[in-house]
Amino acid sequence: MTITAHAETAGASAASFAEQAYLTVRDRLIMLEIKPGDPINDTALAAELGVGRTPVREALKRLEVDHLVVSYPRRGTFATIVDITELADVSEIREQLEPLAARRAARDASPAMRAKLRETADRIESLSEPLDQRELMRYDITVHRLIYEAAGNPHLTDTLIRYDNLATRIWCLVLDKVPSVAGHVKEHADLLRAIADGDEETAGRMALEHVTSFETTIRQAL
Repeated sequence: MTITAHAETAGASAASFAEQAYLTVRDRLIMLEIKPGDPINDTALAAELGVGRTPVREALKRLEVDHLVVSYPRRGTFATIVDITELADVSEIREQLEPLAARRAARDASPAMRAKLRETADRIESLSEPLDQRELMRYDITVHRLIYEAAGNPHLTDTLIRYDNLATRIWCLVLDKVPSVAGHVKEHADLLRAIADGDEETAGRMALEHVTSFETTIRQAL
Protein backbone atom coordinates (compact mmCIF):
# COMPACT_ATOMS: atom_id res chain seq x y z
CA MET A 1 0.00 0.00 0.00
CA THR A 2 1.30 3.44 -0.92
CA ILE A 3 1.82 6.30 1.53
CA THR A 4 -1.14 8.05 -0.10
CA ALA A 5 -3.33 4.98 0.36
CA HIS A 6 -2.27 4.69 4.00
CA ALA A 7 -3.14 8.34 4.50
CA GLU A 8 -6.53 7.91 2.82
CA THR A 9 -7.32 4.86 4.96
CA ALA A 10 -6.32 6.69 8.14
CA GLY A 11 -8.37 9.68 7.07
CA ALA A 12 -11.41 7.51 6.42
CA SER A 13 -11.05 5.86 9.84
CA ALA A 14 -10.77 9.21 11.57
CA ALA A 15 -13.82 10.45 9.68
CA SER A 16 -15.86 7.39 10.68
CA PHE A 17 -14.83 7.77 14.34
CA ALA A 18 -15.77 11.45 14.22
CA GLU A 19 -19.15 10.57 12.70
CA GLN A 20 -19.71 7.92 15.37
CA ALA A 21 -18.86 10.41 18.11
CA TYR A 22 -21.03 13.07 16.51
CA LEU A 23 -24.12 10.88 16.24
CA THR A 24 -23.75 9.45 19.75
CA VAL A 25 -23.24 12.80 21.47
CA ARG A 26 -25.90 14.47 19.31
CA ASP A 27 -28.52 11.95 20.41
CA ARG A 28 -27.60 12.38 24.06
CA LEU A 29 -27.90 16.13 23.74
CA ILE A 30 -31.23 15.92 21.91
CA MET A 31 -32.74 13.60 24.51
CA LEU A 32 -31.26 15.70 27.35
CA GLU A 33 -29.22 12.76 28.60
CA ILE A 34 -26.50 15.39 28.62
CA LYS A 35 -28.35 18.10 30.50
CA PRO A 36 -28.50 21.71 29.28
CA GLY A 37 -25.54 23.63 30.66
CA ASP A 38 -23.52 20.51 31.51
CA PRO A 39 -19.79 20.69 30.75
CA ILE A 40 -18.50 18.28 28.11
CA ASN A 41 -15.10 16.77 28.83
CA ASP A 42 -13.61 15.66 25.51
CA THR A 43 -11.02 13.43 27.20
CA ALA A 44 -13.61 11.55 29.26
CA LEU A 45 -15.93 11.33 26.28
CA ALA A 46 -13.19 9.93 24.04
CA ALA A 47 -12.40 7.26 26.64
CA GLU A 48 -16.07 6.34 27.02
CA LEU A 49 -16.61 6.05 23.26
CA GLY A 50 -13.32 4.27 22.66
CA VAL A 51 -12.03 6.82 20.17
CA GLY A 52 -9.29 9.44 20.20
CA ARG A 53 -9.73 13.02 21.30
CA THR A 54 -9.40 14.32 17.73
CA PRO A 55 -12.62 12.66 16.46
CA VAL A 56 -14.44 13.91 19.55
CA ARG A 57 -13.21 17.45 18.99
CA GLU A 58 -14.31 17.27 15.35
CA ALA A 59 -17.72 16.05 16.52
CA LEU A 60 -18.01 18.91 19.00
CA LYS A 61 -17.23 21.44 16.25
CA ARG A 62 -20.15 20.09 14.23
CA LEU A 63 -22.41 20.12 17.28
CA GLU A 64 -21.55 23.77 17.85
CA VAL A 65 -22.73 24.55 14.32
CA ASP A 66 -25.94 22.67 15.21
CA HIS A 67 -26.37 24.97 18.26
CA LEU A 68 -26.28 21.94 20.57
CA VAL A 69 -23.01 22.84 22.30
CA VAL A 70 -21.16 26.10 22.89
CA SER A 71 -17.44 26.61 23.49
CA TYR A 72 -15.85 29.37 25.53
CA PRO A 73 -12.13 30.22 25.50
CA ARG A 74 -10.37 28.94 28.64
CA ARG A 75 -13.68 27.61 30.01
CA GLY A 76 -14.45 24.64 27.80
CA THR A 77 -17.45 23.22 25.97
CA PHE A 78 -20.98 23.02 27.37
CA ALA A 79 -24.37 21.71 26.29
CA THR A 80 -26.45 24.68 25.20
CA ILE A 81 -29.34 25.85 27.33
CA VAL A 82 -32.77 24.95 25.98
CA ASP A 83 -34.34 28.34 25.35
CA ILE A 84 -38.13 28.07 25.29
CA THR A 85 -38.32 31.53 23.74
CA GLU A 86 -36.88 29.99 20.56
CA LEU A 87 -39.98 27.84 20.12
CA ALA A 88 -41.78 30.34 17.87
CA ASP A 89 -38.72 30.85 15.65
CA VAL A 90 -38.06 27.13 15.32
CA SER A 91 -41.72 26.40 14.61
CA GLU A 92 -41.92 29.14 11.98
CA ILE A 93 -39.14 27.49 9.98
CA ARG A 94 -40.49 23.97 10.46
CA GLU A 95 -43.99 25.04 9.39
CA GLN A 96 -42.52 25.97 6.01
CA LEU A 97 -40.07 23.12 5.53
CA GLU A 98 -41.76 20.04 7.03
CA PRO A 99 -44.69 20.25 4.56
CA LEU A 100 -42.19 20.79 1.74
CA ALA A 101 -40.32 17.61 2.72
CA ALA A 102 -43.56 15.65 2.99
CA ARG A 103 -44.76 16.80 -0.44
CA ARG A 104 -41.39 16.05 -2.05
CA ALA A 105 -41.35 12.61 -0.45
CA ALA A 106 -44.87 11.89 -1.71
CA ARG A 107 -43.80 12.92 -5.20
CA ASP A 108 -40.30 11.45 -5.42
CA ALA A 109 -39.93 8.50 -3.03
CA SER A 110 -38.75 5.26 -4.60
CA PRO A 111 -40.92 2.12 -4.51
CA ALA A 112 -38.60 0.62 -1.87
CA MET A 113 -38.90 3.74 0.25
CA ARG A 114 -42.70 3.74 -0.08
CA ALA A 115 -42.73 0.16 1.19
CA LYS A 116 -40.54 1.21 4.12
CA LEU A 117 -42.89 4.09 4.93
CA ARG A 118 -45.87 1.71 5.03
CA GLU A 119 -43.98 -0.76 7.22
CA THR A 120 -43.09 2.04 9.64
CA ALA A 121 -46.73 3.18 9.72
CA ASP A 122 -47.79 -0.36 10.60
CA ARG A 123 -45.24 -0.53 13.43
CA ILE A 124 -46.40 2.78 14.86
CA GLU A 125 -50.04 1.69 14.85
CA SER A 126 -49.09 -1.55 16.61
CA LEU A 127 -47.52 0.33 19.53
CA SER A 128 -49.46 -0.29 22.72
CA GLU A 129 -49.44 1.79 25.90
CA PRO A 130 -48.04 2.25 28.41
CA LEU A 131 -44.91 3.25 26.56
CA ASP A 132 -41.90 5.09 27.86
CA GLN A 133 -42.19 8.75 26.87
CA ARG A 134 -38.56 9.01 25.79
CA GLU A 135 -38.79 5.88 23.68
CA LEU A 136 -41.77 7.45 21.94
CA MET A 137 -39.71 10.56 21.27
CA ARG A 138 -37.05 8.37 19.67
CA TYR A 139 -39.78 6.97 17.42
CA ASP A 140 -40.74 10.54 16.54
CA ILE A 141 -37.15 11.32 15.55
CA THR A 142 -36.93 8.14 13.46
CA VAL A 143 -40.10 8.97 11.54
CA HIS A 144 -38.98 12.51 10.74
CA ARG A 145 -35.60 11.28 9.54
CA LEU A 146 -37.32 8.74 7.29
CA ILE A 147 -39.50 11.41 5.69
CA TYR A 148 -36.47 13.64 5.12
CA GLU A 149 -34.63 10.74 3.49
CA ALA A 150 -37.62 10.01 1.26
CA ALA A 151 -37.69 13.67 0.16
CA GLY A 152 -34.32 13.13 -1.49
CA ASN A 153 -32.88 16.62 -1.01
CA PRO A 154 -29.73 16.50 1.18
CA HIS A 155 -29.71 20.26 1.76
CA LEU A 156 -33.31 20.20 2.94
CA THR A 157 -32.52 17.17 5.10
CA ASP A 158 -29.58 18.87 6.82
CA THR A 159 -31.67 21.94 7.62
CA LEU A 160 -34.67 19.98 8.86
CA ILE A 161 -32.60 17.66 11.05
CA ARG A 162 -31.03 20.68 12.73
CA TYR A 163 -34.38 22.28 13.55
CA ASP A 164 -36.07 19.00 14.45
CA ASN A 165 -33.24 18.40 16.93
CA LEU A 166 -33.86 21.79 18.55
CA ALA A 167 -37.61 21.13 18.66
CA THR A 168 -37.08 17.71 20.24
CA ARG A 169 -34.91 19.22 22.99
CA ILE A 170 -37.71 21.66 23.80
CA TRP A 171 -40.21 18.80 23.89
CA CYS A 172 -37.98 16.69 26.14
CA LEU A 173 -37.62 19.62 28.53
CA VAL A 174 -41.37 19.58 29.23
CA LEU A 175 -41.96 15.87 28.63
CA ASP A 176 -42.99 15.19 32.23
CA LYS A 177 -45.54 18.02 32.09
CA VAL A 178 -47.47 16.89 29.03
CA PRO A 179 -49.92 14.00 28.59
CA SER A 180 -48.67 10.89 26.84
CA VAL A 181 -47.04 11.73 23.53
CA ALA A 182 -48.30 8.44 22.07
CA GLY A 183 -51.05 10.28 20.18
CA HIS A 184 -48.55 12.76 18.79
CA VAL A 185 -46.33 9.94 17.56
CA LYS A 186 -49.21 7.87 16.19
CA GLU A 187 -50.31 10.85 14.07
CA HIS A 188 -47.37 9.88 11.91
CA ALA A 189 -49.01 6.69 10.63
CA ASP A 190 -51.53 8.51 8.43
CA LEU A 191 -48.85 10.96 7.29
CA LEU A 192 -46.53 8.14 6.27
CA ARG A 193 -49.32 6.43 4.34
CA ALA A 194 -50.23 9.65 2.53
CA ILE A 195 -46.61 9.97 1.45
CA ALA A 196 -46.42 6.31 0.43
CA ASP A 197 -49.61 6.76 -1.64
CA GLY A 198 -48.14 9.78 -3.43
CA ASP A 199 -50.79 12.17 -2.04
CA GLU A 200 -48.77 15.38 -1.98
CA GLU A 201 -51.58 17.67 -0.83
CA THR A 202 -52.63 15.50 2.12
CA ALA A 203 -49.02 14.83 3.11
CA GLY A 204 -48.20 18.53 3.16
CA ARG A 205 -51.32 19.41 5.13
CA MET A 206 -50.76 16.69 7.72
CA ALA A 207 -47.10 17.63 8.15
CA LEU A 208 -48.13 21.22 8.87
CA GLU A 209 -50.80 20.09 11.33
CA HIS A 210 -48.25 17.94 13.10
CA VAL A 211 -45.85 20.86 13.60
CA THR A 212 -48.53 23.26 14.78
CA SER A 213 -49.91 20.62 17.14
CA PHE A 214 -46.41 20.24 18.59
CA GLU A 215 -46.14 23.95 19.32
CA THR A 216 -49.62 24.10 20.85
CA THR A 217 -48.87 21.17 23.16
CA ILE A 218 -45.62 22.74 24.33
CA ARG A 219 -47.24 26.10 25.02
CA GLN A 220 -49.99 24.46 27.05
CA ALA A 221 -47.32 22.77 29.19
CA LEU A 222 -45.46 25.99 29.96
